[in-house]
Amino acid sequence: MAKDNLFKGLNTKDYFGHKKKVHSVAWNCIGTKLASGSVDQTARIWSIDSTTGKGKDELELKGHTDSVDQLCWDPNNAERLATASGDRTVRIWDTRSGKCASTVQTQGENINISWSPDGSSIAVGNRDDVITFIDTRTFKILRTSRFLFEVNEIAWDKSGEEFFLTTGLGTIEVMTYPELKTVRSLQAHTAGVYCIAFDPTGNRFAAGSADALVSVWDLKHKVCVNTLPRLDWPIRTLSFSHDGKYIASGSEDLLIDIADAATGECAHQAGFERSQWTLKKPLMAGIGLL
Repeated sequence: MAKDNLFKGLNTKDYFGHKKKVHSVAWNCIGTKLASGSVDQTARIWSIDSTTGKGKDELELKGHTDSVDQLCWDPNNAERLATASGDRTVRIWDTRSGKCASTVQTQGENINISWSPDGSSIAVGNRDDVITFIDTRTFKILRTSRFLFEVNEIAWDKSGEEFFLTTGLGTIEVMTYPELKTVRSLQAHTAGVYCIAFDPTGNRFAAGSADALVSVWDLKHKVCVNTLPRLDWPIRTLSFSHDGKYIASGSEDLLIDIADAATGECAHQAGFERSQWTLKKPLMAGIGLL
């Protein structure tokens, strides 16, 4: 198993702030702030120095009355964050002041969230397989769509013209946006597909499954070009590096495998439960064991 010299001598730093388990981490669009969402019903904002890796707990965002299960940043505004909670709301935050700019009531307990590449829309999915689309200018609901299959994770491609769903059927549903017309149904795995991530360069995407495999796809042609088989438990998280050269995949055994995106070879392994790379710099945040 080859290891990449880039990852030799890595330093890790632990940051503590939440009172209960952390479910989600995400970097802002310029890689200067890290957000974390927790079962303790809060999100926290951490300021990170990309050179030294040193950080400080800058803000605690309070307002949700249930677990903050996932969060995401505005891809065009480094100070605007969205949080999805089991309390049936989505909250939009100004991370300069720590104030909630808007609260949007949704139909169910929210478990996943994605921001469109142009910043104009947010999609949030709940436990009942309902996806709500929110206009980020008016904070009004644009549409609500219910699916007859288990929806696990949702995301736009880099162009914003296609919307992807990973399902409990082992498929990846590719839809036009905003029409939400299904144009491809990719039979990606033999078990439920839990997560999806897109290469920042727009060439590839990856999917992680309950079958403990990561599939790597050519985005243009929607063809699987590689499979990463090194983890032994269901894949729960995926993230590409800022330059698209590496894929980090995390499984339920608290292990992160970092692979060369082109060859699939192992570059490094580390003890995290979930990971998230910055979009601008070679800096990664992880949840769990170090």
